Amino acid sequence: MDKLLSYGLPILVVVLIVLYLISTYNRLISQREFVKNAMGNIATQIESRWDAVKNLIDATKKYSEHEAGLLSDITAKRSRVSSTSSPQDVTSDDNLFEQAVGRINVVAENYPQLKADQVYIRTMEAVDKYENNVRTSRMIFNDTVTKFNRNVLQFPSSIVARLFGFGEMEYFKNSDTKSDMPSW
Repeated sequence: MDKLLSYGLPILVVVLIVLYLISTYNRLISQREFVKNAMGNIATQIESRWDAVKNLIDATKKYSEHEAGLLSDITAKRSRVSSTSSPQDVTSDDNLFEQAVGRINVVAENYPQLKADQVYIRTMEAVDKYENNVRTSRMIFNDTVTKFNRNVLQFPSSIVARLFGFGEMEYFKNSDTKSDMPSW
């Protein structure tokens, strides 16, 4: 019985440590995938938002070819946001989006009949809906990153995180322009 305890207890401790390592590693992998999924959801909403802007560009062409050309140039500059993008990539895309919507608003002010056009009205409502969806997706992303970062930073899972190269992920930061509701 003493031999069983002297050999069995250390083996049991090693097995428990290995099970803990495996469990923590798998939890970190799962949470990292949730973060990627949350960024993928942001990318989907951003793509829909840009599709709506492209519809606005088409409506703008009827009134001002020059502005439509400038808007097309802005949309050509944007980079595609994906599940592997960083918050900075999304922020850069947001800046281009704001430029495009600002230009569209200028055209709408110069051409009141465009502002009254049903396509314009419906598309601006869609842009607003997608903008709100992007905001919601960003909040979900930050919540998901918080859960991941807690596991990366809290002891004893922080040891496993460092051992396997998991590091903190970056949050979306609130900027002055994002704290206000859209002005369209």
